[in-house]
Amino acid sequence: MKINADILSRFALHDLRRHILSTIAYFDMFHYPLTMDEIYLYLPVKCDAIDFEFALKYLVIDRMVYHFDKFYTLKNEYFLIERRLRGNARATKMMDTAKQVSNLLVCFPFVKGIAISGSLSKNFADEDSDIDLFIITAKNRLWIARTLMHCFKKLTFLVKREHYFCMNYYIDEEELQIREKNIYTAIEIATLIPVHGDTTFEQFYAANNWTRNYLPNKYMRLTTAKSLKHSWLKRAFEWLFNNQLGVALDDLLMRITTERWDKKRQQKKLNIKGLIMGMDAGKHYAKPDPKNFQEKLILKYQLKLSQILEPREGSAVN
Repeated sequence: MKINADILSRFALHDLRRHILSTIAYFDMFHYPLTMDEIYLYLPVKCDAIDFEFALKYLVIDRMVYHFDKFYTLKNEYFLIERRLRGNARATKMMDTAKQVSNLLVCFPFVKGIAISGSLSKNFADEDSDIDLFIITAKNRLWIARTLMHCFKKLTFLVKREHYFCMNYYIDEEELQIREKNIYTAIEIATLIPVHGDTTFEQFYAANNWTRNYLPNKYMRLTTAKSLKHSWLKRAFEWLFNNQLGVALDDLLMRITTERWDKKRQQKKLNIKGLIMGMDAGKHYAKPDPKNFQEKLILKYQLKLSQILEPREGSAVN
């Protein structure tokens, strides 16, 4: 029985090391070292804390993972640590601005929830970082809300503040569950920082509890969101379009917007980052789709895992 227990323990340790490597590898694609606590939070499995620390320690001893200060990375390059620290400091400064932007945008009609997303929600910003926002709207009013907000964004170009208002991802209350279910979307959902709409985000997280299959140790940040406060102007506008006219207008704006974006894609117009512009949209959601970004990222991640894990099947990972 002792031998069998030892064998089982070795297999468990082997799997845990692979999970640790795969977690660090995901963030390595973004050149982002992790702390021990962060690695544990993003592990795809639950495990004993002592076993986790033991497995991580021996990955460092075997030089499969490098340890600098409190950070762990796949590369023996200290500049990655310096880059992260600079990015963390810049993100801290940008966070107040992001909250001020959210305070303004929540005043728009039919907006039910706003969260900070993208790299800023992961506490990182570089010189070119935008303020990315995740918006939840009222049922069947996404396109009215989005159109009003993007008309306002056109004005921000006049004062060169457009990068503060990147309303990238919209969903409405009719379809709160994110369609794509993978490691990328799980991490994006888990790292959202809700600013407004506490009850809305409670419903959103309940609808997306599938993320627990990918991140069983990561808890959502509900406490950061404030409850919604409606101004008389917002209430009046919503009352005016809370009828069949609102339904027809929302459908019309969806059709106009999607046709315009389809034309941009066909003409292969580029955004400021040099990518072909595109949008994936439906009645209840709208999000950027720069040449199937998610699919390419997942493929890149799978390739990275095969390069990291397969050659080491006979090494100390075992």
